[in-house]
Amino acid sequence: MKTRLLFLGPPGAGKGTQAARLCESHAMKHLSTGDLLRAEVAAGSQLGKEAEAVMNRGELVSDALVLAIVESQMKALTGGGWLLDGFPRTVPQAEALEPLLAQLEQPIEAVVLLELDDAVLIERMLSRGRADDNEAVIRNRLEVYREKTAPLISYYKAKGLLISVPAEGSVEAITERITAVLS
Repeated sequence: MKTRLLFLGPPGAGKGTQAARLCESHAMKHLSTGDLLRAEVAAGSQLGKEAEAVMNRGELVSDALVLAIVESQMKALTGGGWLLDGFPRTVPQAEALEPLLAQLEQPIEAVVLLELDDAVLIERMLSRGRADDNEAVIRNRLEVYREKTAPLISYYKAKGLLISVPAEGSVEAITERITAVLS
């Protein structure tokens, strides 16, 4: 099974849920930039305060900031697989990540794209009840995703790494689909 993975997909597609399940069942390190950033915000660090203001507007945190966080996490790994969730979000981030992974001799083995309709995404995100999830912010996040992140689909498809997985249905059914395509 492939164990150096990147998850792509719009906000609310279930990347975090599926990443956690896959990492637990296959002893992989879950590197969620969202969780790492939220931890900085919760800690009240200067980095966290900067990140919080940006995230509350539904915008993306700077490439340099996120790459620094990811780099420190990747260097701390002691073998085994990993799953990047929420990074890279732009083609320039993907291009910046490649030399780091080459240096660590851990190239990405597969990019899993979780696909879901907007109407289902919006409904799913509103039901989470997070403070930053209201319809206007969600629609803005979907626009930002389309503008900045969707080009990664073509980028990784051209490298032969992209695998699309429908993200509707039960959590278990989606996990089974992902596991099947990675085996």
